[in-house]
Amino acid sequence: MTPLRLGYLYGFAAYLMWGFFPLYFKLLRPAGPLEILAHRVVWSVAFVALLLLAMRNIGFLRALLRRPRTLAGIAVAAVLIGVNWFTYIYGVNSDRVVETALGYFINPLVVVLLGVVVLRERLRPAQWWALGIGTVAVAVLTVDYGQLPYIALILALTFGGYSLVKKQLGLPAAEGLFVESAVLALPALGYLGWIATTGDIAFGQVSTAHTLLLVLAGALTAIPLLLFAGAANRLPLSSLGMLQYVGPILQLGCGVLIFHEPMPPARLAGFALVWLALIIFTADGFRQARRTRRQRPLVVSPAAAR
Repeated sequence: MTPLRLGYLYGFAAYLMWGFFPLYFKLLRPAGPLEILAHRVVWSVAFVALLLLAMRNIGFLRALLRRPRTLAGIAVAAVLIGVNWFTYIYGVNSDRVVETALGYFINPLVVVLLGVVVLRERLRPAQWWALGIGTVAVAVLTVDYGQLPYIALILALTFGGYSLVKKQLGLPAAEGLFVESAVLALPALGYLGWIATTGDIAFGQVSTAHTLLLVLAGALTAIPLLLFAGAANRLPLSSLGMLQYVGPILQLGCGVLIFHEPMPPARLAGFALVWLALIIFTADGFRQARRTRRQRPLVVSPAAAR
């Protein structure tokens, strides 16, 4: 299998898993969102630690401890992804899967906006149009919901901020996930200990299957991230950008077709505006990629010149 085909396989598998996450998190009730988050963090640390031990790659920690600015960046990334995970779990288990899907649809637009605000990047006209239409979509959805779609906005902002920090850190997927989860592990263990003493813990109290599902949260967090890293190393950015819509499309399908969440006309209009903004954004990205390839100078190797 060629590296390109393998990249598509890894990428599609990652987004397929993310797309069906609502089905998994629904199974974790009656555990509350905070308990599910705590288990996700703790078991992620355990799973990735075993993986790194198998790869004999624990030595990176020594080098990392000598880089305080990187450690500070990892702490910021950990807080952002922790808030993102909690919000997603809360959204799914409060029957708002459609709104969580919206968050990941508008995430690419938020990333562009962060590029302007934080990195002082200049946008092309089509990108401004996409952002404008996305803003109108949020306004339409606010009217439909009767309030700001805060779950979607928190998901988009936290994952956009997380992506920005991760890009600047440049850590490999497994190592990055291990350290981020480790930052959150102590408060997670503290919370699990506290609810165990109060008798409010669901772990080990519902069924064997439920307990195993909570333990599997670590592996199900790490595996799609590792698959995504494999795809990112093999695919062009434009192809990776198109794949990112697989996840929220599947999440939206879960919300509407499986969990029968309402999709009134106003909400559908808001989503249609989001999709229009994404079409403009994606088409502009392809056009810019083609222009860059055409403008790239042809480099002839000395061997070929002979």
